[in-house]
Amino acid sequence: MAILPAMNEATDVTLEALPCQLAFEKADQLARTFAQTAVERDKRGGTAKAERDLLRESGLLNLIIPPPLGGWGMNWPDTMKIVRIFARVDSSIAHLFGFQHLMLASVLLYGSQAQSDWLLSETARNSWFWGNALNPLDKRTSLTPAQPDGYLINGRKSFCSGAVDSDMLIVSAIRAQDQKFMVAAIPSSRDGIRIHNDWDSMGQRQTDSGTVEFRDVIVANDEFLVTPGPLGSTRASLRSCIAQLNFSNIFLGLAEGAFAEARDYTLAQTRPWIAATGIGSASEDPYILEHYGRFFLHLQAAQALTDIASESLQRAWESGDAITENQRGRCSIDIAASKATTTKVGLEITSEMFEVMGARAAAAPARLDRYWRNLRTHTLHDPVDYKFRELGDWALNHKLPKPSFYS
Repeated sequence: MAILPAMNEATDVTLEALPCQLAFEKADQLARTFAQTAVERDKRGGTAKAERDLLRESGLLNLIIPPPLGGWGMNWPDTMKIVRIFARVDSSIAHLFGFQHLMLASVLLYGSQAQSDWLLSETARNSWFWGNALNPLDKRTSLTPAQPDGYLINGRKSFCSGAVDSDMLIVSAIRAQDQKFMVAAIPSSRDGIRIHNDWDSMGQRQTDSGTVEFRDVIVANDEFLVTPGPLGSTRASLRSCIAQLNFSNIFLGLAEGAFAEARDYTLAQTRPWIAATGIGSASEDPYILEHYGRFFLHLQAAQALTDIASESLQRAWESGDAITENQRGRCSIDIAASKATTTKVGLEITSEMFEVMGARAAAAPARLDRYWRNLRTHTLHDPVDYKFRELGDWALNHKLPKPSFYS
C-alpha cells in the first residue's frame, strides 16, 4: 500500500467505472488548484467563496446522489477517498466537502422517500451547497407552534460548518411542548435566519463553522424530516457513523499531506546536523530515517483501518432497513478504530514533521504549522479517549457501542 496513492485509483476503464474515474480526475484537478492558494487562505481565514463555487461547478457535490435523481451514485469508500484527496492540500475544503455529503446522508436517513427524492434532485439540478446547523450539543434552538401549519424556530446554533454561502441548512431544534428533538431541511435564505461570519479558530480557518441565529423562522410541517436522530431507527443511526468516518478521512488526508510536505522539504532543503559526522545529506541521517520509518509504518496502519471502515460502512448502508443492531455496532467499532488511529498518527506526524525538516521550516510565511493547527482543532470535536473506551469495551467485554450522535 503506497503512502500517497495515485489520485485516480481506477484502473478498469469499463462503462461502470467511467463516472468514478471522472470524479477522481476532477478531484485531482481541483486539489491542485486549491493547493496553490492554501497557505494564503489559511492566513486570511473567512469564506472560501471561489473554491466553493469551483466545487459547485464541478458537480462533485452530488457524488452520493443516485443517478435517477441527477447524481453520480458513488459509494462511500470512493466518496471518502475524495474527501481525503482534498484534505491532503486543504482540510477546510475537505471539511466542507465531507459535510455536504453528511447533510445529504441526513436527508436520505431521516427523510421520507418523497422528501429525499425532491431534496436530492433539486440539489443536483441547482448545485446546492448544504450547511450544518444541527449540532445536537447546542440546545439553544426551540420550536413553538405557528399558524396555520408548522412551527417557529428561535435561538442560536454554534459550530455550524459550511453555513456561510450555503443554499440549504439542516437544522435541529427542541419542540417546546414535549422536548422532542426535531430536524428540518430549509433554505439558508429564509426570513429570520442570520448566518454570522464569526468563525475565528487557530485551525480549519475556512470552514465557516460559526453561529447561526434564528428569529421567528417559519418551518412547515413537511420540511421536518420524519425519523430524526440516532434513535429514529437502526438505519437512521448510521448518520453518526458517516460523520465519524468523514473525520477519519480528513485526519488521514492531513497526515498524508504533512508527510508529503515534510518529505519534499527534507530532500530539498534540510541540512545534516553538525554532529552527524560522515553523512553527506539529511536523507542519510539515521535519526531522520527512523522518523520516516515510523511515519511510514503508522500511515500504513491508518490507511488500512480507514479503508476497512469505509467498506464496513458501505455494507451497512447497502443493507437498507434490514440492517441489524449487531451490523451497525460492528460498523461503529471499525470506524472508531480508524478515527482513534488517524487522530494519534496525524498528531504525531504533523508535530514531528519539524524534526525531520529543521529550524528553517518554522518560518512564519511557510505556515507549515497549519497541518498541526488544522488537525488539533478538528480532533477536539469529540474526545478520542471515548473511542478508546468503546474499543476497550468491545475487546474485553464484546460490548458494542450504543447509537448516539458520536458513535
